[in-house]
Amino acid sequence: MGQTSSLLNRPRSYYNVDGVGELGIGFMCLGFAFMSWMQLRTPEHSLWNKPYTVMAFILAMSSVIKYGSEAIKKRITYPRTGFVEYRKRDTVWIPLTVGAVVAAAIAVLLSIAGRAHWEHVSPGSLIGLFLAASYAYGVARTVPWKWIVAIAMTIASVWMALLPPERIAAVIAHSWIARQLPPKAVGAFLIDITLYGVLLLLSGGISFVLYLRRTQAPAEEA
Repeated sequence: MGQTSSLLNRPRSYYNVDGVGELGIGFMCLGFAFMSWMQLRTPEHSLWNKPYTVMAFILAMSSVIKYGSEAIKKRITYPRTGFVEYRKRDTVWIPLTVGAVVAAAIAVLLSIAGRAHWEHVSPGSLIGLFLAASYAYGVARTVPWKWIVAIAMTIASVWMALLPPERIAAVIAHSWIARQLPPKAVGAFLIDITLYGVLLLLSGGISFVLYLRRTQAPAEEA
């Protein structure tokens, strides 16, 4: 059964053999961080806080990730190490489900924080620990050195919980959203998603460089 499970999970592991999976998620995290920062730093009724702007930004970011990843796979990865056709469940439904669950968890925690007037950073730390555990299960267990990244994510989550709340709240000081949601919880979320985006980009970038060094480009035909 263990060997069968390993064979079934091999295509999923292969998807990130060149670091493209992590690069895409890291880019997405930093994209959301950028959008959140612009929303916080602009007036409440500015263009950045309009629903259609948010939807357009998410659509554009998703398109860059999708077609950019496909271009790297088609032009670099597949010519070097072969083509793998993924099941729709692995490329569409699982990422969509995970993204929906995480987004729902963030929305619920922030909503509860707003109603209960939480004045600490527990929601951000809990989300960070969840992401660290997901990364450890989905990525680090197949690539031993990536445990360093999982540990770094865990340390960052604990560090956020230990930081003076006033410093975290200062991240969104004078923002309109501070009147609706606890500044400390929102600040913690913004810092967390930025840190995780940077860590994933670094990990994906290292994987991509190692992949290029360990594989050979196909010889050109005469």
